[in-house]
Formats: sequence, structure tokens, C-alpha cells
Amino acid sequence: MGQGLSCWHGQGNGMLRAVKFGDLDAVEALLERYPTLSELSTVYGRQSVLHLAAASGHIEILSMLLNRSVNPDLLNRHKQTPLMLAAMHGNISCVSKLLEAGANVLMFDSVKGRTCLHHAAYYGHSHCLEAILSAAQSSPVSASWGYARFVNIRDGRGATPLHLAARQAHDRCVHILLENGALVCASTSRYGYPGSSPLHLAAQVGSLDCIRELLAWGADRLQRDSSGRIPYVVALKHKHNACAALLDPASAEPLVWPSPLKLISELNHEAKALLEKALMDANKEREKSILKGTLYSLPSPSRSEVGVDDDVSEASETDLCCICFDQLCSIEVQDCSHRMCAQCILSLCCHNKPNPTTSCLAPPICPFCRSSISGLVVAKVRVPEEPDHHDITEVSSSSKPRKSWKSQGLCEGSSSLKGLLVMGSFKMGGRLSAENEWIDKP
Repeated sequence: MGQGLSCWHGQGNGMLRAVKFGDLDAVEALLERYPTLSELSTVYGRQSVLHLAAASGHIEILSMLLNRSVNPDLLNRHKQTPLMLAAMHGNISCVSKLLEAGANVLMFDSVKGRTCLHHAAYYGHSHCLEAILSAAQSSPVSASWGYARFVNIRDGRGATPLHLAARQAHDRCVHILLENGALVCASTSRYGYPGSSPLHLAAQVGSLDCIRELLAWGADRLQRDSSGRIPYVVALKHKHNACAALLDPASAEPLVWPSPLKLISELNHEAKALLEKALMDANKEREKSILKGTLYSLPSPSRSEVGVDDDVSEASETDLCCICFDQLCSIEVQDCSHRMCAQCILSLCCHNKPNPTTSCLAPPICPFCRSSISGLVVAKVRVPEEPDHHDITEVSSSSKPRKSWKSQGLCEGSSSLKGLLVMGSFKMGGRLSAENEWIDKP
């Protein structure tokens, strides 16, 4: 019997080595001979073979073990599950397989009281973060615990996944969490400096990208931690001068993503991506004016990065935005089919003030027909009709250069467009009054 135990112990060490180094054939052979090796774990850390496979990213071995009915929620010495280790190491294939096997996303470890969502956010593995959030929406967690509560779940020191992502300067994870309902102004209890918001933590590490994301989602530049410091003071303390310039309460406020609007929550992926890019571009223009003349000023865009020129092609002139005369029409209003560029649509949505009686944002108004905008889609490119032979002859015989749409719109525009321009600037620097009419900033 002693020889049998010694043999099994020797095979156990071989099994652990094979799993660690991804030797699929050796693992399969050992499990055929000793099926109980699937429940093997290390002596000190109590790391099961499933933990080792998940941490090492060996998806074939992990799948084999799960097919043998190994519990996906096994705990090691620190009460960490294989899903937590896979999320820590960014092994997205292992994360997806464990979630398919029914791994619990609401398990807390004993080190800092963190879940798999905390670990994915802390280590900056955005793909793992998206997979966990997607699984939480369709799992019993959403029904029993609530999806919004899960996204803002706190660890043992009062930090949400958004706090951890901001503190580690993972701007992509910050964006994903904000899109999924993370509270942008939540305060910590004992993580970092007590009472810190995600903006405080991003200012502490000097992450400009995280600060941009947080400000674009409505982070309060005047929010104070438990010692009364605002993020601007935190950035100055740690000598992050560029961050401090953006966080200075005296500087211009950034545009904020209009998430309360119903039409924004119902955007398809393509339209949402266009508006998000327009938002970030507008805020970068704001940054240029704030950082102008400093060591942190943004580089000037190259000619290829600048918007529509005066010599735009005839095909693109037909889609030039009739509000700003600067960008191509990329967004279409669903009800009235009027077309505008993403920047102008964003201006209509961002500068709409909430109704003081209901505290709700009223839908923006189409500047062409004055009807409420209830839906937006990506505008299809209009292809101009081919001219006949007679038209081509006339164009070739003409010696006068043809004016661009931009100059025509500004000099020879219709009375309706002139009326729109009289109402005020439709550039990103304007704002809407309570009656949804444009007025210029002083």
C-alpha cells in the first residue's frame, strides 16, 4: 500500500508539471490512468490543476478538466477561483470557457475582497472585462443582485472596478466600465486616500487618457476627498502639470457624453462610435486652447487629419454638412431624414439643458424642421448621378473654376440656411438655450 501511495504521489507531481507547462498528451495519459488526479492541488497554495491551467492559459487542458466535471469554482488558499486567476493574467479564452461552464462571477477572494471583475479592471485586461460584464448581464446575477450593483461592486477597501482601472491608468477599461453604468463620482472608503473619486486617482498617477474619459462622462472637477482636496490639487501635488491644466476649475468645461438621453442609449454601434469620436475630438480641441504655449501642448494635425478642404471632390460636396459647412454628413435623423455631421449632432445633444420641473433631458430639436429627434442612424453615402455626354462637354468648355460647396453655402446660401446661421454658431463652442436655440458663449 505504501508503494501505491508513493507511486500516486510521484504521478501527482508529474501531473502538476504537465499542467503547468501545457503538456496536453501527458495530462491526458495521466488522467486515463489516474482519474482522481483531476482533483489534485498543491500542498501550500492549494492551487488545483484547474487553477494552474487557467493561470497559464492552457485552454485545451482547462477544457479537458471541465469536461470531466471538475468544479469551475474551486478555491485556493486565498479563496481565489480559476476565473479570477484567468482574469488576472488576461487569458481571455480561459475566461470565456469558465464562464460557459457556469463559473460564479460573484465570488470574493480573502486577500482584498475582490471579484473577477476587480482583477480584470486592475490588471487592465479589457477583453476579459467585457466578457465578464457580458456574462453578468445574462446570468442569475443580473436578476438577483442587479447588473448596476455588480458593475459598481466594492472590494474590501471600498474600491469599485472603476477606481482600480483609473488608479492603474487603464483608459480602455475605464471607458468600458463607464459605458456599462459605473458611477463616475463614487468615493472610496480606505482605498488610496479616503474619499477619493476615480478622477482623484487618475490625477494622482497623471493619466491624461483616463482624465479625458472621466471628464467626458461627467466627472466633477470640484468633488473633494476626505481632506477637502479637489483633483486639481492632487495633480499639482504629484507634479502632473498637464493633468492639472485640464482639471483646473477655471479652465473651460469639456463636453459631456449625453447618456441620459434615450436616443443615445438606443444608438447602434456604428453611430455610437461616430459620436464618441466626435466628442473626444471636440474635447481635444479644448485641450489645445488650454495647453497652448506650454510644454504639454498637443501637436498640430497634419493636412490629412484636418477636416474637409475647400477643394473637396464633387462626390463629397453633396454630403457636406449644411450647418457647419466643415464636415461631411455622417448621421441621419430617423424621423425626418435630415442629415448632419457627428459634431453638430453632438452639439445639439450635449448642450440641451434638463427640464427644471422634471429634471429630465428633453430630446434635441432638429434645426431644419424643428421636430424632436427620437433616433439617429449612420447616414449612407450619396453617390452623384453620372452626367451625360452633353453635360461633360459643357463642363470641359467652361473656363471658370467651380466654387466649392463651402464657399457657395457661405456666400450664396439659401434664405433658410442664412436663417439658421443668424440663430448663432453651430460650432462646438456654442450652447443651447432652454428653448433649444443656439446662442454664442461670451
